[in-house]
Amino acid sequence: MNLKSIHNIYFIGIGGIGMSAIARFFAVNGKNVAGYDKNSSEITTSLQELGVEIHFNDAVKNIPMSFLDKEKTLIVYTPAIPKNHEELNYFINNDFQLIKRAEILGKITENTFCLAVAGTHGKTTTSCILGHIMKTVNATSFLGGISENYNSNLILGEDKVSVVEADEFDRSFLKLSPNIACVTSMDADHLDIYKNPDALTESFVEFSNKVSNTLIFAKGLPLKGLTYAINEEADYKAFNLKIHDGTYIFDVKTPLSEIKNITFQLPGKHNVMNALAALAMADVYGVSLDDIKKSLANFKGVKRRFSYKIKTENLVLIDDYAHHPTEINAVENAVREMYPKDDVLVVFQPHLFSRTRDFADDFAKALSKFDDILLLDIYPARENPITGINSNWLLNKITNKHKKLTQKNNLIKDIKNSNKKIVVMLGAGDIGVMINDVANKLLNEK
Repeated sequence: MNLKSIHNIYFIGIGGIGMSAIARFFAVNGKNVAGYDKNSSEITTSLQELGVEIHFNDAVKNIPMSFLDKEKTLIVYTPAIPKNHEELNYFINNDFQLIKRAEILGKITENTFCLAVAGTHGKTTTSCILGHIMKTVNATSFLGGISENYNSNLILGEDKVSVVEADEFDRSFLKLSPNIACVTSMDADHLDIYKNPDALTESFVEFSNKVSNTLIFAKGLPLKGLTYAINEEADYKAFNLKIHDGTYIFDVKTPLSEIKNITFQLPGKHNVMNALAALAMADVYGVSLDDIKKSLANFKGVKRRFSYKIKTENLVLIDDYAHHPTEINAVENAVREMYPKDDVLVVFQPHLFSRTRDFADDFAKALSKFDDILLLDIYPARENPITGINSNWLLNKITNKHKKLTQKNNLIKDIKNSNKKIVVMLGAGDIGVMINDVANKLLNEK
């Protein structure tokens, strides 16, 4: 497929975090871009401001006329789109050229020097850090989160070097051709796709075998390449960790050198690991350690990754995308590190019935570590309900007695009744939209 010969690119699910970065890339590079998404959002609004035509009702009549020319139009879709989607089926039945998001990303980056970040946890933050570092060499970065430094999930540079978040969902990352890659973690996840943890591991091994130059991974994973770790021997080792005024300061040993007093603002040792992974990838590519150190010092973070929505003397409200037990544990560790003397309320919205079922005991154990727990209904996303799997079932597994089911319309009242200074709202569903309203009401009702 020759992308240069394509005039129109139509995205089904254009508001998705990965899809929107690609849509933005084509829009700013002069392609005619349009698309459908289920809901309006800040992301779709920002695309519309670029001139991208977007509608929110699934109907063939809403597709712009110019995109109905199958000789000039490429259809990009996400695997999260249901099989009965009217527009998708129209394009299939009329022999349009269709391609999944992962495949188009592979096509865009196949002729670049590609740095890919994979892992069941940490890949979004790591890729955002790496994209920020690689901005110094004019890389173009396709991110799975909104970088606070650029307020975007696309960092536009030249077409010689690319940074991509390599997603394991639907085995998407196997469509990439990375020169340098990193694997941050390989915990069981997406078992609705993989069925068992061994199949997930095999997929990561297959991804690692696609790396042409250098593979870098967190020490302890069953892979071959360069390792990174905190306070233990590895090819890239972070040590002498200190916290001063909410900022990490640490040293790093590389295979050939050592760099002292790196400063990094994101909380939690898991974020030091993310920074270390990005440092290792940039170092292997050839970015100077001085430039890497400067970039780490001014990296602002990723939206919905330990993002402060309220930060006053009396109330702290933190927003995080955590939707897996490992991620919840990382947030809990980070918040205890930052606020060791304060009680913490967690508001959690489970994401997917299958994930809730598969990791129920681990979710319960992770949530029980907080002082108070408010549990919202499961956000179904792409799934239908599973009999017996609901938030009340999960709540009964939580050992902490300070727990309660809540509904969206009662959430403000329940948060205020908890009387906790630190409130953490976690989840990958629409809780990320709800939190803005929660923050406004908590501030206005103070």
